[in-house]
Amino acid sequence: MNTYTGKNLDDALKAAALDKGVETDQLTYTVIEETSGFLGLGSKTTISAYCDLDIIDFMKSYLDSYFQNIAMEANVEVSEENGFFHVNIDADNNAILIGKNGQTLQAINTVLKSAASSEFKRRIGVLIDINGYKEEKYQKVCSLARRVAKTVQRTKTDAVLDPMPADERKAVHNYLSTMKYVRTVSEGEGNQRRLKICYAPEKE
Repeated sequence: MNTYTGKNLDDALKAAALDKGVETDQLTYTVIEETSGFLGLGSKTTISAYCDLDIIDFMKSYLDSYFQNIAMEANVEVSEENGFFHVNIDADNNAILIGKNGQTLQAINTVLKSAASSEFKRRIGVLIDINGYKEEKYQKVCSLARRVAKTVQRTKTDAVLDPMPADERKAVHNYLSTMKYVRTVSEGEGNQRRLKICYAPEKE
């Protein structure tokens, strides 16, 4: 992250915003050093600052370097929406990057999320999709969950889905949230965490 110095915090923030081409309220910053000077003379404030574009650039550069190192051609696109970062990859061999049941894709997602969170010293939400694989997977798991939920409605008996990653559990949870007489809860630990679809007579 770059550092900026001004006579006070406002000046330092203005310098950072001007350099990055954003408004000051779009910056995330940390005060590194602050001196008051003598009678207000010589006072200065130094900050480190970044914006969402810095995170996007970091992720793209990180993945570009990764693909260069494994000698694979890949197109990487990164976008941000409401503080969450979406990465789409289209490579020479998407199947290898996805892996069995999406395990390789999940591992790449975890590594990128950890690297970005470490670089910017905060938890950063990121979801990598490879040529639409995730969107298609969401549709499949949600369709399956709906069939199971209808069975739960009819039999009034709870059902448990197979383990799935957090993003897929969230997709199913959101999808079933408006469905009558059912609710979802997560149970289990680690890669065995799964969704339980419960009969909820109070939810009309």
